[in-house]
Amino acid sequence: MITFDDLALKHSVEIDAPPERVWDLVRDVRRIPEWSPQVESTRLRAGWDDIALGTEFTNRNVAGEVAWVTHGEIVRYDPAREVAFRIAENWVIWSFVVEPLGADRTRLVQRRETPDGVSPDAARWVASNLGGLESFGSTIRDGARRTLAGIKAAAEA
Repeated sequence: MITFDDLALKHSVEIDAPPERVWDLVRDVRRIPEWSPQVESTRLRAGWDDIALGTEFTNRNVAGEVAWVTHGEIVRYDPAREVAFRIAENWVIWSFVVEPLGADRTRLVQRRETPDGVSPDAARWVASNLGGLESFGSTIRDGARRTLAGIKAAAEA
């Protein structure tokens, strides 16, 4: 049986662009809808105008006919290196890590971590609205690969 903890992931892509350029793309969670097939829009909570540790935001997500809202908070922010955010509804932490491979080449790593497990409410919601964990796991893995491919294309343009 697959569990939410089995849905932790780590994907990476090598990008023919300087680390600074890649960082400029991924540091701002408001840009994720440009590449993610699931995140339709991201808005910072009122009072925030930039990304920093503690910044809160709201995502509108879609998967087929299903749409839902999630609330995130930046939980790790290391300029030019890493941005990570925790989603309140399911306790999952998503991150982007920029690894320089030289002046004009970068490895970008995307992770989905579940250090506190996943909320029981989220597990029930996925089972009843998104086809269960196996189906949703496939969607998450595909979405991560597509997100990285989109960031790569934008950085190399």
